[in-house]
Amino acid sequence: MLEIKSTEDRLRAEVEELKRQLEEQKKLHPSGAPRASGPSGRTLVLIGLALAALIVAGFFMGYLPRHRREEVLAAESKEASESLPSVNVTKVTRSGRQSELVLPGNIQAITEAPVLARASGFIRKRYVDIGDRVKAGQVLADIEAPELDQMILQARAALEQVNSSVQQAEAAVQQGKSNENLAKVTAGRWENLQKRGVVSRQENDTYQAQYVSQQANVQALEKAVAAARSNVGAAQANLDRLIQLKSYQTVRAPFAGVITVRNVDTGALVTDSSTLLFRIAQTSSLRTYLNLPQTDADSVRVGQGATLTVPELPGRQFKGRVARTANALDPATRTLLTEVQVGNADGTLMPGMYAQVDLSVPRKDPPLVIPGDTLVVRSDGPQVAVVGQDGTVHFTRIQLGRDYGDRLEVLSGLELGQQIIVNPSDVAREGVKVKPVSAPEKAAPEKGAPATR
Repeated sequence: MLEIKSTEDRLRAEVEELKRQLEEQKKLHPSGAPRASGPSGRTLVLIGLALAALIVAGFFMGYLPRHRREEVLAAESKEASESLPSVNVTKVTRSGRQSELVLPGNIQAITEAPVLARASGFIRKRYVDIGDRVKAGQVLADIEAPELDQMILQARAALEQVNSSVQQAEAAVQQGKSNENLAKVTAGRWENLQKRGVVSRQENDTYQAQYVSQQANVQALEKAVAAARSNVGAAQANLDRLIQLKSYQTVRAPFAGVITVRNVDTGALVTDSSTLLFRIAQTSSLRTYLNLPQTDADSVRVGQGATLTVPELPGRQFKGRVARTANALDPATRTLLTEVQVGNADGTLMPGMYAQVDLSVPRKDPPLVIPGDTLVVRSDGPQVAVVGQDGTVHFTRIQLGRDYGDRLEVLSGLELGQQIIVNPSDVAREGVKVKPVSAPEKAAPEKGAPATR
């Protein structure tokens, strides 16, 4: 300040000196000499320099003090800021328009059935092995059963025998009817004779009783024929059963699919009709079972689209749909069993695979989300440490929604854009001023990463 003041005084002195010199020049001119019409060039230059010097001096007199005051204030502010504890903060954001619901599931065949042996015997020939794709009705194996062939011959002989019995019974009926007709004619004649008084009533009654007896005999013979015919039906049914059982010696595929299990080989003895020969699975369409948490049970509907990803097939996605749900929660796990069906025409997917199923659905009003490491759980409920505009810490109670593992949904208690402390320590206390430092952004989770429940 003293230097500027002295410079100003010196400039003013120079200006006064210039004015004095001009006055002296006017006095030195003779009375008859012509006077100049204006000041000389040197005088004008000196005046301009003097004015410029005054302007520069005024600038420095106004700017330098102000600049120095600003530096002092900045230094004081920096010192005060450096004295505050630093905390990492992040901003409250809003979740995406898609509801991220990715759950693990196990892929199963849409239809799977065991192929059992209905006939006992030896495996004469096996035509397929594990991994073979078969068509519906294709022959899988042949069983040789000599005992069954003998049983069929015996059943046919029994059928012929009962047929002969029927014929004998029918012949007996015909004979009984003839006897009945003869007894009828005889009884009629004796009745006429008895009316004329030629024979006694006792003799007539004898022939009348014989006629009634022949009628009863015919009825008995007809019932015997019916019984014989029933025996024919039973024998025929037994023969048909054996013939049908023989047809099971040829083992066929119940539907088109792939052989997943083969338990027998050529020459193996099959002694039990429940012996498992093969297991076949239909893999053209697969299904995946999921267990939806209770919080997500109302967000999934039948017919909703789904996307399957398999860790062993990176970069590939398989489109499917929700086929059905159990419509009831498992009381042990509080989860909803859900079936997702997916096409598998090329056979890329295999039953038994582990898959991740994305059931993301659009949201009309996406909720706020915060990092999971900002949550503080206390006796009065979940809270977060909010840093205000002036750097003051304030703990705010919040209402949580879904848990995505690294992120949490917040239903109430926060506003979009607020700064919250990450991993708050003992430094972050209610009402304390802190120095907020933006925390480094974490890498976004890969698409298809399962949500932690």
